[in-house]
Amino acid sequence: MITFFVVVFAAIVFEYSNGFHDAANAIATVVSTKVLTPRQAIAMAAIFNLTGALLGGAVASTIGKGLVDTNVVTMATVLCALIAAFAWNITTWWVGLPSSSSHALIGGLCGAALATARGNWSVLKWHSGLWPKVVVPMITSPLAGFFLGALVMFALFVIFHRFTPAVVQSVFGKLQIFSAAWMAHSHGTNDAQKTMGIITLALFTGTKAGSFDHLPGWLTFLQTPAFGAIPAWVTILCAITMAAGTAAGGWRIIRTLGHKMVKLQPVHGFAAETSAALIIQTASVYGIPLSTTHVISTSIMGVGAAKRFSGVKWTVVERIIWAWILTLPATGLIGFILARAVAAL
Repeated sequence: MITFFVVVFAAIVFEYSNGFHDAANAIATVVSTKVLTPRQAIAMAAIFNLTGALLGGAVASTIGKGLVDTNVVTMATVLCALIAAFAWNITTWWVGLPSSSSHALIGGLCGAALATARGNWSVLKWHSGLWPKVVVPMITSPLAGFFLGALVMFALFVIFHRFTPAVVQSVFGKLQIFSAAWMAHSHGTNDAQKTMGIITLALFTGTKAGSFDHLPGWLTFLQTPAFGAIPAWVTILCAITMAAGTAAGGWRIIRTLGHKMVKLQPVHGFAAETSAALIIQTASVYGIPLSTTHVISTSIMGVGAAKRFSGVKWTVVERIIWAWILTLPATGLIGFILARAVAAL
């Protein structure tokens, strides 16, 4: 029982770190274009992350039961996965790299589950979960972000090229508030769901192991004999935690996305946010735990490339790509080592 509460605490810490780590996804462009002040943008992102987190559940279901064999998972497995993901989140946040919290959590879970299964690779649901819902989207979603961002930017240029810069600035200064709000909402529908899935997995694991058999009456709501709908209290807890984390902000990553990669104006911010939000929202409907970081980053790159190919600072892009490539194997290894260490105790 104590282990379960430690797992929930670790999940909440991870969700909070996810909020401030990925706050930049929703607001980097609207801050860098000076449409909103950082304080206004973070408040807006916190509100719309909350609304997004309260909706849906397909992504939570994928994370909780679609990637690894739940019959093998123990409470210690879930805890090791969360610690691995949190450690990677903090490391990349500290150096200002927009790596993926989603892939950090997935990598940690797979590595910890593999260690729990004593190296039996069949514990990983490769064909039904990992390949179609993690690996393929990991490759295709950044490409989609880049090309859709470039396409939307090109279309806006064709439509508005006869207007004066002052008119374009005025129009998109207002429209970008809506695109940033949609980006924050779509981020909540995808990213917040992942921790909900992890906590529900812990509830199911604890129930299966008999950890909740002798609970007092007021705690019987913890019993989860089947992995079905996400409990309402889990949804609310994760939604509020992510909103709080978003309110704390992620200034280092905002600076990388909004200033270092490409110089943006409101029309560019609108194009990038609209492209990214559309892709993320679509993925959420189909239960695909997308990397929102990958999508908004490549959308910004696509917009920058459409504006002027040399305008994208490719040395910064290279650092980001390395962080992306390393996330899954690094967190998988950390999760594996932690779970093996716990098993040896």
